[in-house]
Formats: sequence, structure tokens, C-alpha cells
Amino acid sequence: MISSPHNEKLKLVRKLRERKHRDAEGLFASEGEDLVEAGLAAGVEPHFLLSAAGSGFGGEEVEPELLSEVSTLGSGTRAIGVWPLAWASEAKPPCVYLHGIGDPGNVGAIVRSAHALLGGTVVLGPECADPFGPKAVRASMGSIFAQSLLRTGIEAMPRPRAALVAHGGAGLAELTGVATVCLGAERAGLPAEVLEECDLEATIPLRPGAAESLNVAAAAAIVCERLSSPAMRESAD
Repeated sequence: MISSPHNEKLKLVRKLRERKHRDAEGLFASEGEDLVEAGLAAGVEPHFLLSAAGSGFGGEEVEPELLSEVSTLGSGTRAIGVWPLAWASEAKPPCVYLHGIGDPGNVGAIVRSAHALLGGTVVLGPECADPFGPKAVRASMGSIFAQSLLRTGIEAMPRPRAALVAHGGAGLAELTGVATVCLGAERAGLPAEVLEECDLEATIPLRPGAAESLNVAAAAAIVCERLSSPAMRESAD
């Protein structure tokens, strides 16, 4: 049983809070029994598993207070898994391309929606939060282990490409046959260089006098559902 705060595995879990260390080590951490079980159910081989002594969860046991000390959760955790980073080698449509989405909770929620509704590839462009960070992993609710993820720029995305814009775009029916839908940050939207690389612009219609825009994760869920409809799949085929 691990009983020292200087244990190398506990040190690694602390390091993996930061993106630079996740990239350098090629690893990320998940906290909580549900996420550990999701990784195992997806067939991912963990680098190692830690669990609070007496929890009966499996893996290497750790004194509970030590596990809580390395947790990013305010309430602590009873299980931590350390896993290999998994990046796809290419963008396979249908693709959801994210540009400048810096909130890790939104990134994780989009990964969850894409996995549940669409499949394909979620692509992280410049200035996006790391999908393997603690908050994004929690927001993905386990989809981080199964959804295909890629880091690249707009120029590598398959065509036709559609940009989701807040106002003035075509209706969502025009997304039929689109291989890539691009979403930007809620306040700034997509930059001109991304819009120039897209073949059309589309807008989610909102009720007159209602909210001015949608949260980007909510907008992504709507787009994923629309792209997953049978008519659109047949058109893409």
C-alpha cells in the first residue's frame, strides 16, 4: 500500500494536472470510479490504477488522505486512473472542428455529444483547451476514452466545410453532405482565416426576442444531432 506522499506514482498524478506534463509524459489522469470504469469498459489499458485503501475498487491501494491530496476534486476521490493519451492520425468525417474554445468544460461536453450522437472526429484547432485536462475529462463523462480526437488546423479538414455563425448563415438543412462543421468561441466566434476556408455558413435559428446566442457546447450538440440524422448520413455516403 502507498503510504508516502513522495511516492513516484502520486508525484506523477500531481504533474499531470498541467498540460505540458501531459504532453511530455503522453499520459493523463481521470478521477472517480465512474471514469475509471469507463476507461476499462472502452478497452483502454491503464498505465496504472490507484484506489483508496479499503474501497475494494482494485488497483494499487493508497492511504485515503494521500489520494485526496492529489485529487483536483474538492471532495477528494476514491479512485484515480492514469492512461495513455490517444490522438487520431487523421480526420475522418463527420468532423467537428473547434477553434479557440478555451473552456475545458465546453470541450469535454462537446466530446461527450459527438461520441453520443455522431462519432467521426472532434478536432482541436489553435487555442483550444486540452480535452485531456481534469475538467474536460470530467465533462466528457467517459467519452474521452472512446471518441476520436485530433489536433490540427483548418487546412487539414475534409471538405465541404461549414462554419457555424451566430447570425446571417443558411439554415441547418444546408449542412446535408458537409464533412466538417467549424465552431468558435462564444464571444469571438470564428476568425476570418477560418471563415475563408469554409464553403458555407450556417446559423441555428433562435426564437425572436430570446437569447442572443447559445452556449457553444449546446450548439455543438444540436449540430451533432443534425449531422447524425439518417437523411444526412445517406447524403454523405
